[in-house]
Amino acid sequence: MKYLLEVTENYRVDNENEAAALIAENKHSKQWVLKKYNSVLKELKSKGEIVDSWYKVSLTKKITDEKEPDVSIELNYIERNKNNGYNSIETE
Repeated sequence: MKYLLEVTENYRVDNENEAAALIAENKHSKQWVLKKYNSVLKELKSKGEIVDSWYKVSLTKKITDEKEPDVSIELNYIERNKNNGYNSIETE
């Protein structure tokens, strides 16, 4: 049997309010313990001017205890292709 112990996810959100909401939502999850989180303002500059900005939110989630695992989770990733179609990517 295999157990997913911990995962770190990184998200891009448009503004500080969305970043705070994403963190708050994950703090109250019953599926994991939010061990660590942070949000950082990122800016894309061109010729010294800001042309885009966003927040990068990092969440580290503890799924189960390594010494005594009691939860088994399987991940399914969905990828979006250029034509806005979706493909399922299953992990083993």
